[in-house]
Amino acid sequence: MEPRITTLPEKKLVGKRLTMTLANNKTPQLWQSFIPRRKEILNSVSKDLYALRLYDDPLDVGDFTKEFEKWAAVEVADFDTIPDGMEAYTLQGGLYAVFDYKGLNTDTRIFHYIFGTWLPNSDYSLDHRAHFEVLGEKYKNGDPESEEEIWVPIRLL
Repeated sequence: MEPRITTLPEKKLVGKRLTMTLANNKTPQLWQSFIPRRKEILNSVSKDLYALRLYDDPLDVGDFTKEFEKWAAVEVADFDTIPDGMEAYTLQGGLYAVFDYKGLNTDTRIFHYIFGTWLPNSDYSLDHRAHFEVLGEKYKNGDPESEEEIWVPIRLL
């Protein structure tokens, strides 16, 4: 599976966030608190959802105890109106490898492929920016036919 390499422009996002680890994954709680309120975000630019992961230090793929911040968000036109209990985040632009993924969101084999096979054999290294998935119209939580885009921040070696 070869990704497309693209330069992402800066984006404005509004959503909710939680700190977690892979061993203490709070993703379901995050989305359960966000989804019922997403219609309160009046200036979203699409129906796409963004699932971001922010790491204080560069990602260590094998560290299941490393804390990171996870966001459930939507892209907005501006930060003029932010619902109570939600926050603004500016997604830094830059070079990304974008993998079109079809399958269960609980199947981690795609990430093993990206970080264990594709990245070490590419002309890129991991960059220290947000990792995220775009959950569009074809995303169906818990469905093996679900489709999403996995965005990995990269830079040329």
